[in-house]
Amino acid sequence: MAVIEVINIKGERVSEVEIPDSVFNVTPKKSVLHEVVCMQLAGKRSGTAAVKRRSDVNGTNAKPFKQKGTGRARQGDIKNPLMRGGGVVFGPNPRSYEIKVPKKVKRLALKMALSSKLLDNKIIVLDGFALDQVKTKAVVSILETLKLENPLIVIDAKNDELELSARNIPGVKVLRAEGLNVYDILKHKNLVLVEASIKHIEGRLAA
Repeated sequence: MAVIEVINIKGERVSEVEIPDSVFNVTPKKSVLHEVVCMQLAGKRSGTAAVKRRSDVNGTNAKPFKQKGTGRARQGDIKNPLMRGGGVVFGPNPRSYEIKVPKKVKRLALKMALSSKLLDNKIIVLDGFALDQVKTKAVVSILETLKLENPLIVIDAKNDELELSARNIPGVKVLRAEGLNVYDILKHKNLVLVEASIKHIEGRLAA
């Protein structure tokens, strides 16, 4: 097991914690990470784009003019796609962009993402991140003290003071351990783990 030092919000070393090799020492593979990130981004697409077909357009079914004698091309009704205001032929339909990925692959990708952060020395473990009240300035001050840029902060349980204080800070995101995902880990430069969250992550990825 690897050992990482644990610091407090003042940047002072307070202890050490062991992290399991089964979760934080997995060789990253770009193909696996790419597959899971694509799955996550595809899942965020609403898939509600749609157009009105010939049968959806309001209008009469009567011929706009007689079949012969006008010198014009014959027309069946004003909802024809060739007519102005008519239906659309090859427009989008509502659809799901969901990509299915096996659970084992998703679990493996999460381990790889965590391992990549450890390899890059971008994991910081805090003994806690308690705030007395909801105050954005307090979080900004702590992040400046720790010299953290674009951090993803992972907490073990609900923490309204921290979650509400950090939500308006650009580039900062707070996630509970159960919501940890590959895309957010890779998107953020630094991964900040509250010490208690490590057990939650280990338990989630133990299988």
